[in-house]
Amino acid sequence: MKTMTLLTGLLMTATAFTSHADEIKRIALPNSNFPISLAVSVPAQTDLLFVSGLLADLHDPQAPKDSFAAYGDTATQTTSILNKLKGVLQSQGLDLGDVVQLRVFLVGDPAKGGKLDFAGLQEGYTPFFGSVEQPNKPARTAVQVVALPLPGGLVEIEAVAARKK
Repeated sequence: MKTMTLLTGLLMTATAFTSHADEIKRIALPNSNFPISLAVSVPAQTDLLFVSGLLADLHDPQAPKDSFAAYGDTATQTTSILNKLKGVLQSQGLDLGDVVQLRVFLVGDPAKGGKLDFAGLQEGYTPFFGSVEQPNKPARTAVQVVALPLPGGLVEIEAVAARKK
């Protein structure tokens, strides 16, 4: 009986950490290989996980506190945030393949004349979505904002992930 209980527990744990992305319909952008979906359809029998906006972790502790250098450029901050998102999802038995929507808020980069660094966003984003390792593409919005709650922050990302009930 103990063996059966252990085996059931292991099976349930393994199942909890598998992607539910195959149950979600992703509508591709026509004639594009851009790493986002035009739309994402989520089945009615689905739990949604809403992840609050995440900010980057400290990148260079030697840089002045609250400076852009302390948190890195847009690509560095995007990578930091998506790794943090990956951890949040894993703690809930999900992975990046379960993400159905992202909202990205970008501050104009002083090093780029105050313009948003969309190329930097894409550099940090592309390894996580629409790649060979993780081909699923969420719907995504990216907008420029005046400031973020983190001095030195250039990027904030919030997410919605889905899993079948």
